[in-house]
Amino acid sequence: MTARSLETPQPPENRRHSGIGLNTPADVHYGLAEAKAVERAATLDAARARFPERFSTSQAPKILTIPATAWINKPADKPAENDGLELAA
Repeated sequence: MTARSLETPQPPENRRHSGIGLNTPADVHYGLAEAKAVERAATLDAARARFPERFSTSQAPKILTIPATAWINKPADKPAENDGLELAA
């Protein structure tokens, strides 16, 4: 058994997603992601300064950007031929 298998899995709300810049959905929703990106960059800079041998490149790691919108299931675009049509009541 590995140490990893002994860890308690993260609840879904605490999982970081690559599609939203390795942030949690709550961080993005509540506008905390930008501040977390600044914190991450500072932490990585401090680690690089203290332990340069642990980094394989000479440039700072890129912090992933947060997209303007993120979808689980993006709705299909409305076809142009339906413009002006209304649903019957």
